[in-house]
Amino acid sequence: MELLTADYSFLNERLAAHYGLRNIYGSHFRRVTFADRARGGLLGQASLLTVTSYPNRTSVTMRGRWLLANLLGAPPPPPPPDIPALKEAGVDGQPRSLRERMEMHRKNPACASCHQRMDPLGFALENFDAVGKWRTSSDGAPIDPSASFPDGTRFEGVAGLRTLLVSHKEDFVRTLCGKLLAYAIGRGLDYHDIPAIRAVARDAAPADYSWSSVIAGIVKSTPFSMAVASGESRRSTSGAEAVTTKPADAAARPGKVPR
Repeated sequence: MELLTADYSFLNERLAAHYGLRNIYGSHFRRVTFADRARGGLLGQASLLTVTSYPNRTSVTMRGRWLLANLLGAPPPPPPPDIPALKEAGVDGQPRSLRERMEMHRKNPACASCHQRMDPLGFALENFDAVGKWRTSSDGAPIDPSASFPDGTRFEGVAGLRTLLVSHKEDFVRTLCGKLLAYAIGRGLDYHDIPAIRAVARDAAPADYSWSSVIAGIVKSTPFSMAVASGESRRSTSGAEAVTTKPADAAARPGKVPR
C-alpha cells in the first residue's frame, strides 16, 4: 500500500527543485522524506500529474479517468461522439474558474453520468499544475480542491483523495495484481483470469500486500504457469523441427548429398 501512502520519494537536485525542496544537491537520486504528505506516493508524482494534463492546463477529467482505470479498476466508457471541447477561461464569456467551467460541461446529460465519477477525483488534485508543481490559484481564481460523489462521499485535496483510495484497498490491490499479471504473462486479461487475480490479492493480504507476496502469488498462479509451459512447448517444437528439416529435405531429393 506504500504506492498510495508513502511519505517519501527518490529525488535528485533537479527534481527536488521542481518540487520546491531545498538543500538537495547532485544528480544522483536518494530517498527523501516529505514533511508535507501531499507529495507522498503515486498521487504526488510529477510524472503522473504531467501525463494526465494538457500541455497548457490541467485536466480533472483525464486525471479522474486515469485514477478510475488504473487504481480502482473501474474505467469509464469512451465519451459519446460530437462532444465539444471545454472552452478556455474567459473565452466567449466562460467563467475563469475551471470548476465552474466543468460544472457547465456536466450539465450535458450525455456527459453527466461519467463526469460525476471522474471529475471529483481530478478536482482533488487541482493543487498540482500541468507539470506537477504545487499551486494555490489558477487563472486568477483560488483553487478549491474539495469534491464529492453523488452518494454523498466528500473529500478534499490530495490527502482526502489518498484516504478515499486507501478505504477502497481491495479494489486497488486487485487492479494492481491484474496489471502485474498481464505484464508477467505478456497478454491481455480475460474473464478466466479473474479467479487467479483474486487469489493473488487474497494470499497477499496477511503480508499487508508486500511486493514480495504479490510477485510470489503471480509466479505461482495458473495463468503464469500455463504461459511459461506454453512458451517452453513452442521452443521445444521449434527445436525439433530444426533438427529434422535437413534430413527430410535430403531424402526428398535423391542424388543430392547433404553437406
